[in-house]
Amino acid sequence: MQHTDNRFAGFHSGFVMLAGAPNVGKSTLLNRMLGEKISITSRKAQTTRNRVLGVVHRPNAQLVFLDTPGIHQSEKMFNVRIVDVALSAIGDADVIVFIVDLTCPDPESEQIVVEKLRSRNRPVILALNKTDQVKGDVVLAAIDRWRTAYPFHAVVPISAKHGDQVDMLLDEMESVLPEGPPYFPEDAITDMPERFIVAEMIREKVFRLTGQEIPYAAAVTIDAFEEAETLVTIHAAIHLERDSQKGIVIGKGAAKLKQIGEAARKDIERMLGSKVFLKLFVRVQKNWSKDTKALRKLGY
Repeated sequence: MQHTDNRFAGFHSGFVMLAGAPNVGKSTLLNRMLGEKISITSRKAQTTRNRVLGVVHRPNAQLVFLDTPGIHQSEKMFNVRIVDVALSAIGDADVIVFIVDLTCPDPESEQIVVEKLRSRNRPVILALNKTDQVKGDVVLAAIDRWRTAYPFHAVVPISAKHGDQVDMLLDEMESVLPEGPPYFPEDAITDMPERFIVAEMIREKVFRLTGQEIPYAAAVTIDAFEEAETLVTIHAAIHLERDSQKGIVIGKGAAKLKQIGEAARKDIERMLGSKVFLKLFVRVQKNWSKDTKALRKLGY
């Protein structure tokens, strides 16, 4: 509920949901708009598992972003839960940004999103992403096709990776935000606790540095997070489903685990602005992604 406050006359604020099929670039776009990395990215689908909130401050507006998991059809319990998270966010949004990958259309998943949008009376902006990877005629054809598919408030071709037209996309979002005071202080960029972002940064490195089999079987929890004046000490556990996966993540002479740890530590130090001592443990929890109790314990 927003109250009138004369100091914020003409100011607009609201919640913006980033929706789309898996791997269309939602997290890359959120990080680009924030200018900071809070949402993890990788080339593998279903990297994002939780709603991650990011806040963008503009001179006359505050946009509060909900970055959600990719929407797709799945029978697996774990994936069904992920998609439920994404779809439930549509109801919380003032504006919806529907992101489509120009290089790799996914008609089935896109259709699911369009059906959901029809049942919500919200302004929807279409962002046609990855313009840097296709020719101009592909972009024009996509604009024509989508214009007849749904009454979008605007259609904006962008490159989230390079930032092309992202400011124009933000302008379109701002133009349909409700009037009202900001929800968050000027220096806030997320409401996610540091521990959550640290766990996500480690999980991203597992995603990026291991083979196809591992990422979907990996979850990360933080066992210890101690801040001293000059050093932050973090103990984190990588949870896997099978013993065979443990060998892959640890690697010969623990080389792979060391690589994951070093890459994650650099990102964490950048975010915290402090030296970090990061200790990683690998634990096997048989079939955790099929176990409701285990999913809850691991934060899903």
